[in-house]
Order: sequence, then C-alpha cells, then structure tokens
Amino acid sequence: MNADERYALVTRNAEEVVTEEELREILRTKEHPSAYIGFEPSGLVHLGWVLVASKIRDLADAGFKVIVFWADWHAYINDKLGGDIENIRICARYMEDCFRALGVPEDGVEFRYASDLLDGIGYWEKVIKVAKITSLQRVKRAMTIMGRSEDDAEIDSSKLFYPILQATDIFDLEVDLSYAGMDQRRANMLARDAADKLGWKKPIALHTPLLPGLAGGDRMNPAASKMSKSNPDSSINIHDSAEEVGRKMKKAFCPPEAGTEDVNPVMMLCKYIIFPRLGKLDISRPEKFGGPVSFTDYESLSKAYFSGDLHPMDLKKGTADGISKCIEPVDAYFKKKPENLEAVREVLRKLNKL
Repeated sequence: MNADERYALVTRNAEEVVTEEELREILRTKEHPSAYIGFEPSGLVHLGWVLVASKIRDLADAGFKVIVFWADWHAYINDKLGGDIENIRICARYMEDCFRALGVPEDGVEFRYASDLLDGIGYWEKVIKVAKITSLQRVKRAMTIMGRSEDDAEIDSSKLFYPILQATDIFDLEVDLSYAGMDQRRANMLARDAADKLGWKKPIALHTPLLPGLAGGDRMNPAASKMSKSNPDSSINIHDSAEEVGRKMKKAFCPPEAGTEDVNPVMMLCKYIIFPRLGKLDISRPEKFGGPVSFTDYESLSKAYFSGDLHPMDLKKGTADGISKCIEPVDAYFKKKPENLEAVREVLRKLNKL
C-alpha cells in the first residue's frame, strides 16, 4: 500500500485533518507511525462506537500502531459511574470487549490505562509545563470536551485539570496522530498550540463526525445533539435487539427535503455505519411500492431519497435491518464472553442507571 492509498484509508469518512500536509508527510516517511484515541469508561456502548471501531481498523490497516486509551482518572474527575475508580475500570474492561466484538484487530492495537501514565513523575512534569503555557480562559473553553461548562469549575476545581491532562496524554504517549470525534477538537488544538510553544512534537489531529441522535441533529451545536447513552430512545445501543432497533428507528427524525442531510440521523447511519460495514443497503418493500431495492453507495441512496423516489418509512426499515446486521457480531461475542458485560450491568444497576 503506497502513501496515497494509506492517506485515503486514514481520511475515509473523516470530517477534518489538521493538517493534511503533515499527515501525508508522516505517511511518506514512517512505515508504522503511532496514533491514539482516548475514552472515558462510563456505561454501555452506543452505535457511535461502530464508526470509531471502523476508523481504528482503518488506521491499523494503514500501518499505524494504535493506542486505545482508557481515561480512568479523567472519568473520575468527570464524576462518571459514581466517581468510583473501580467501577470505571470494570467498564473499561467491558469496553475493550466491545471493540473486539466490533472487529478491532488484535495486531497493531494496544489498550492502555491513564493510571499507567499518572504513576510517572515525568508525566506530571509535562502536566505542569502544558499548564504553564495555557491560559485559564483557554482551559475553561476546552471544558466542553468533557460535556461541561465553564461554570462547573466553580463547583469542583478538579475539572480544570481535565483538558491539561488530555493534552499531556498525547505528549507522554509520544504519538504522531491524535484521533477523536469533533466534540474533542479543542483538546487536540490545545495540544498543538502547546507543542508550538514548548518545542515538542506536534500531533496531527484527525476528527470524525458525531452521529446525531435519532431525534435529529443541530447544525449550530452538533455536540449537544449527538447520539448519547444518556437519552436511550434517541440512541441505539450495540446490545439492542433487532426489534428494539426497529422500534427506535420508526420514531427517528428523517426529513426528506434536500439540504437536511447532516441533521438526518437515518441518512447519517447509512453513510457512516452501514455502507462502511456492509458495502450496501438492502431495502425490502412490497411490489406495489416498487419492490426490493439495493444501493451500493451512499451517493445513489442520497439521490433516491431526496428526490422522493424512496419513502421515509422504507428508508427507516432498510436502515434498521442494516444496523441490526452490523451489530450481530456483538451479540455473538458476548454470548461467548458475558463476564465483563454482566459486571458493568451490575455496576449500572447499583447506580440506578439501568
């Protein structure tokens, strides 16, 4: 695979690369560059992780050594799972299973814990250096990466550590590329700015879009309307049955007007989940409504739907069937290895979150 082919694989379905020139250069000069993505272990996994798993696989296939980073102390700062570090680590073990179930390869992908870094004095030296050249105002603006507002720091000052820690993770892991959803962009930009000021290696930033919740997206604030486990009926859990997926999809926002594509959760599921995973979308419908139809690319689906040739209910039914196929391996995996899923469900039951 040449550098151009690797570049196409890394940037497939990405929303932003900062910068494209830096990415092309690293692919020309390094056979096995390094990449990282961080997660707060915080509950059951929703469908957005399918997009992330696909991108991790793309990075590994393009020759990257990928670190999946369980931000356990970050989740503690953010009050996840009752603020109990052991609950958070139980969840991390379950989430590792989820990635395996979704096809993240064994080779080229390493799972690490924030705890491993925080034990070293060198990490805290970097924390202080990053904090020293970052203004308090910049840190407060970046608190959106943890789903918090600036005012939250007035209640609990540990929240101010979070953006600095996230930037420092990137430097301590010495990665070439930091991958995240668009909601984490400010952390990557903070890290790039710090690298300039400190003379450290500047991480390339790769961002994929946020899947809108089934109630619909918001162009002005996509992070606020993203698919989230905190709103069960507006998100699809990777453990949902085919019947549950179908029930939720029936109620999904699905405007047929041209120009509404990016706020249409059904079309976005097709674009970022079904076509990358299955390579096609099959829609079963009665002969009186045109009979079964199959689309082999997103562009042809978009043309048919927004021209009125495909009815919203038919699109929703086909999308529900496609999503169910995409998550079938998850059910099979956890039937063989249920321990970590059962453990995290027990944690959620105790916290009245299930």
